[in-house]
Amino acid sequence: MNGGSEIFYGGIPVFRGFARLMDPALYSPLPDDWSVGVADIVESTRAIAAQRYKAVNMAGAAVVASVTNALEGREFPFVFGGDGASFAVAPGDYDKAREALAATARWVRDDLDLAMRVALVPVKAIRAAGADVRVARFGPSANLSYAMFSGGGLAFADAAMKQGAFAIEPAPAGTEPDLSGLSCRFEVMPSMRGVILSVLVMPAKGGDQAAFRKVIEDIVAKVEKSPDAGRPVPPGGPPLRWPPQGIDYEAHATRRGGSLARQRVVVLGFTLWAYLLLRFGISVGKFVPKIYLRQVVENSDFRKYDDGLRMILDCTEELAAELEQRLVDAAAQDAVRYGLYRQDAAMMTCFTPSVMRPDHVHFIDGARGGYAAAATALKASVQ
Repeated sequence: MNGGSEIFYGGIPVFRGFARLMDPALYSPLPDDWSVGVADIVESTRAIAAQRYKAVNMAGAAVVASVTNALEGREFPFVFGGDGASFAVAPGDYDKAREALAATARWVRDDLDLAMRVALVPVKAIRAAGADVRVARFGPSANLSYAMFSGGGLAFADAAMKQGAFAIEPAPAGTEPDLSGLSCRFEVMPSMRGVILSVLVMPAKGGDQAAFRKVIEDIVAKVEKSPDAGRPVPPGGPPLRWPPQGIDYEAHATRRGGSLARQRVVVLGFTLWAYLLLRFGISVGKFVPKIYLRQVVENSDFRKYDDGLRMILDCTEELAAELEQRLVDAAAQDAVRYGLYRQDAAMMTCFTPSVMRPDHVHFIDGARGGYAAAATALKASVQ
């Protein structure tokens, strides 16, 4: 059973072309004996108001890192949501995923001073409630693929978790997850076109699915056809500086029970070495900085679908207004619920188990509120 994640998920064909994301033929139903994991930060809005969004993002990415490391790098479907993450695992991986979630919740509480809810919801329970979980694989580059989810199952699992169902308690004090490869060394990325727009579009409750699909396809088409919007990562990679802003978070993530002060010195030394290699293009063995930075750009996860559309766009104010008007009209027709949030920069949190492999993962979010702020705007619009 330990190969269950690869047997199912690895067998799903990777699709190219993000505009195809609403094609139901791309999505395969999860097996009944799988489980869906969900995690989010409690009162993330308050943490953002306290200028702690980098910590919030680190916590969300930690879920992906800890489960990946617990499964020894086996492929499984996951999605990063800014202030949390969702994923699915086979029955043979359930116990390891549960332990990783519990340990991550403890680490987030003790090291980041944030409260994280975590839960594992059986797919059978999701289907019994009338929802489904279907998964597709989108390839943003030749290096890797990201999971896309449809069917309403992730939204159901998230709501159930917030009501206290299927909850997993944090591990005992002192328990630490394996967060190897988790870092946030790059600087924030200022908008090159005018505004970094966080986009969150969900189906209206009881709304027409065909109308919702049309809205999503229209939004994606407007973005893809416009020269006024695109990936918020500069073509040459994110800005570099030493020491990096995220050094304390990386020290917390990698100390594994040791002295935080000592680990901070270790991280300072390692990040200085990495900075010099990248800054001056120095190749070491099979590591070629130019290739690595190109992969960072190509692998950036700035758009996704997990029962709703999520995008972090660098666009002009004019295009942002055009997208907003399309969503205002669609909401008036009860086709969608949406949240938008404008800011001046984007940020990146990285999961790089090995710089020698091309499948390192780079999660993008807005630097001043991002997905969590867009979600707050969505909730306000439907109250």
